[in-house]
Amino acid sequence: MASAHELARGRERLRVLIEFALGEGWCVKRARGGHLMFTKPGCPPIYSSATASDYRGDRNARAQLRRADRQAQENGRG
Repeated sequence: MASAHELARGRERLRVLIEFALGEGWCVKRARGGHLMFTKPGCPPIYSSATASDYRGDRNARAQLRRADRQAQENGRG
């Protein structure tokens, strides 16, 4: 698996998001179109832009990851 630095391609905010996801047990890889794909058993895949159009992009992606985790736990799969 590629490192957080390689996946972020020099973007600091993406590196922080990737490290957060890896710490929470998500697998991170690049999709064919260059987007980031976060996967975790029991959770739907989460896609995020590799270049956020505004400063909230990384915050929104982090919130989606947390919501997916919470939903999986509520459904008894986490």
